[in-house]
Amino acid sequence: MSRDNVVRIGVLGWLTVVWTALWGDLGAATILAGLAVGALIMMALPLPRVPVSGRLHPLSMLELIVVASYYAIESSVQVAWFAIRPAPPPVSGVLRVYLSTKSDLVLVLCTDLLNLIPGTMVLEIDRRRCIVYVHVLDVSSDAAVDKFYRTTRRLEKLLISSFERHSEWRSSSTPPEVY
Repeated sequence: MSRDNVVRIGVLGWLTVVWTALWGDLGAATILAGLAVGALIMMALPLPRVPVSGRLHPLSMLELIVVASYYAIESSVQVAWFAIRPAPPPVSGVLRVYLSTKSDLVLVLCTDLLNLIPGTMVLEIDRRRCIVYVHVLDVSSDAAVDKFYRTTRRLEKLLISSFERHSEWRSSSTPPEVY
């Protein structure tokens, strides 16, 4: 079985699980309906193939999960404090982040991580120049802005070391080398 077919079966299975969870019923009819709706979605709205190159580095990935979880918890506490503190709301703004990722997959993962952190939301991605515009809840001081940039750089560095090490990376548009 080819990798493409395994991915298709996995996506169909995931769509079926989501359908079943939405209906809240584990009956045969719900599962069959989920398979039918999932297959219809996959045929009507096909996703483009995302070229993937390089290797996954498990230790770097584990560090990425721990650090991203810490940042998500830390910012959740910060957002909760902003909501209940007896002071005016913080100054928010849009910051421009220059990324050094090479693959679209790592760029998407980076923006997804930024969106998962409470208090931030990616507004625009300029893929050609590798720039991301992010709305940040607290830009009231230089220290808050510097902290956001440090967090972003650390997440980007961990994503690159997990998926896109520069020594292993080659463009997906380049045909693989034949030995």
